Amino acid sequence: MSLSRFNALQTMENRMEPFPVEFAEGQAENIASYFGENVFNDEAMKKHLPEAAYLSVKAAIQSGQKLTREVADEVANGMKKWSEEKGCTHFAHWFQPLTGKTAEKHDSFFTLTHDGRVIEEFTGSALVQQEPDGSSFPSGGMRSTFEARGYTVWDPSSPAFIMEVADGKTLCIPTIFVTYGGEAQDFKLPLLRSQSFLDKAAVPVAQMFDANVNKITATLGWEQEYFVVDDALFNARPDLAMTGRTLLGRPAAKHQQLEDHYFGSIPERVYAFMRDLETESHKLGIPVRTRHNEVAPSQYEVAPVFEEINVAVDHNQLLMDLMERVARRHKLRVLLHEKPFAGINGSGKHNNWSMGTNTGINLLSPGKNPGTNLRFLTFFVNTIASVHKYADILRASIAHAGNDHRLGANEAPPAIISVFIGDAMTKLLDQIAKGKNADGKEVKRALDLISKLPNLELDNTDRNRTSPFAFTGNKFEIRAVGSSQNCAGPMAVMNAMMGLQLVEFKAEVDKLVAKKVNREEAILTVLKSLIRKSKAICFEGNNYSDEWREEAAKRGLNNFATTPEALDVLGSKLAQDFYSKSGVMNKVELEAFHAVQLHGYCTKLSIESKALDEIVHSMVMPAVIRYQTELADNIDAMKEIGMDDAIGYQKDALKRVVKNANAIREGLDKLQKALDKAHESENVRAEADILCHKAKPQMEAIREAVDDLEAIIDDQYWPLVKYRELLFVR
Repeated sequence: MSLSRFNALQTMENRMEPFPVEFAEGQAENIASYFGENVFNDEAMKKHLPEAAYLSVKAAIQSGQKLTREVADEVANGMKKWSEEKGCTHFAHWFQPLTGKTAEKHDSFFTLTHDGRVIEEFTGSALVQQEPDGSSFPSGGMRSTFEARGYTVWDPSSPAFIMEVADGKTLCIPTIFVTYGGEAQDFKLPLLRSQSFLDKAAVPVAQMFDANVNKITATLGWEQEYFVVDDALFNARPDLAMTGRTLLGRPAAKHQQLEDHYFGSIPERVYAFMRDLETESHKLGIPVRTRHNEVAPSQYEVAPVFEEINVAVDHNQLLMDLMERVARRHKLRVLLHEKPFAGINGSGKHNNWSMGTNTGINLLSPGKNPGTNLRFLTFFVNTIASVHKYADILRASIAHAGNDHRLGANEAPPAIISVFIGDAMTKLLDQIAKGKNADGKEVKRALDLISKLPNLELDNTDRNRTSPFAFTGNKFEIRAVGSSQNCAGPMAVMNAMMGLQLVEFKAEVDKLVAKKVNREEAILTVLKSLIRKSKAICFEGNNYSDEWREEAAKRGLNNFATTPEALDVLGSKLAQDFYSKSGVMNKVELEAFHAVQLHGYCTKLSIESKALDEIVHSMVMPAVIRYQTELADNIDAMKEIGMDDAIGYQKDALKRVVKNANAIREGLDKLQKALDKAHESENVRAEADILCHKAKPQMEAIREAVDDLEAIIDDQYWPLVKYRELLFVR
């Protein structure tokens, strides 16, 4: 009998009642009473900062003004008082290195004076900058291991917060992470640069329609999908523990084909976890609002109200950390991998992106006043044009090992980047593009067409779950982002490509205006040209079809099916110009980022290969040999008593076992040779190619043989927790 599997199942069966979620009086009913209580937000700043310091911080948040050392000292003192009132003893610079996870180094407020006295201290210099040991973080060659210096620098645009872990409380300060020379070593700094660039590029365009606009901010609303499994079952699956996904496992007879899990009744244990998670999130100012069952069994989703893009990214990174810790309290494990289970839906993180002005206008909202609709059309068409121009860079931003398993399968969008805008907007753009002139009459015709559109904000844009980039009423939804990813990567690309496109658009309009063309006519002329040029990126059909792959190739759209080839674009002149012109990354940073992403891909595949090898040798094959021996003994015993004609089933089963066992042995040999060859490669790109095209196919071949054995080997012998148990035993 396989003790690990059945002990895990027994442990889960003996679970106590779901973790009790305790609320303060009235707290469960009134979120407003505790929302943001652990955030150094506007209310906390007003209370704990002198007025001049408060106004300086607000100016730094709104316009990027630098803070003086004196103001930093006052802010640090206010933060310290506020956090100590709430029980904090330590502070930490909280940052987002290129590992994809968050990082923090805790320091105590306590220190010793020169005469040995103990004091509590937090200075402006400690707030603004710290020097953690950066040698072990991915650097892509920008820093040698012996050159350990890395600096974390305060980002005042994202509020400090208090992290509660067990009985401890720590003041966390969102920061960027840079090298000694100031190069970006994280996801936050490129995102902040992209936001600044978009603001500068978009304001002049928005001022064509409203002179009062002086700031534009990108907004983001993410949708976080995830799986939940029991803690004991998770621990009995070494592949889940090591890689976040099941490297082996036969799909259960029932999975998602009945479509009965989607939006269904939430299981009690998961419901208790969700409520606990929401409470912790709300205390940290994360405005989560939606919870529901997703399509696959044991799959769920949480989503917030949209926020300014930098804060939204920080909140998503914080939420992923919270999810894992809160789940442990409930004896559950959250799986954030893009494809933890084969044959059913994977998990994505839909990024709903838009732009808002300081005057309160969503630039991707058609609005109710027909006179303002040319503004909407301007930003809408330029978004499509930017995707058409920089689709390959957007694809590279969502490329990583986990997403390779998800893209193009079970309702996830494919690797080909295309834009879905719905029937109403497609017809509108077609009609505008067909106009022969761009005079005042044509402008009026275009505005009339827009004014007759249905209310797009009520989702009159249809739904196409297979599209990687879709317009959904007043925003664009980037559906190809992976569930474990930091949103900052693709969002920095989104901001930058939109900024670059708007700069070009403004220049083209200004050329026509300089030739005495009416401004509205000039705008429409340029928009018509963009609609015609970017038509190839728009697709309203089935993104999974063979016909679309053929059609996409004819349109000149690339299909980068794997991470290594998708990342190749980062070494191109297109990418170098893209990042340098937008200021998001310089040449050194881009090369380092490319190297880090490739190295991460290779490392993950190497870990998966080694984990698979160990599991097959130490768990699967002993069970196979045991069952094989039992079958052979049974056949011999039946022959001894003259019942040769009654051993057909046993013979067939034995042949099937032997065939798969041989396939496993052959696959393991080839896998090892591929790993050896990969690790001897002359560079990381060659290593990635071997792992992708040599090692991965062998892993799949081994899996196919093992999964077939799972179907016939005595259930009492099988050592790995099965899909039916992981997904349905709750």
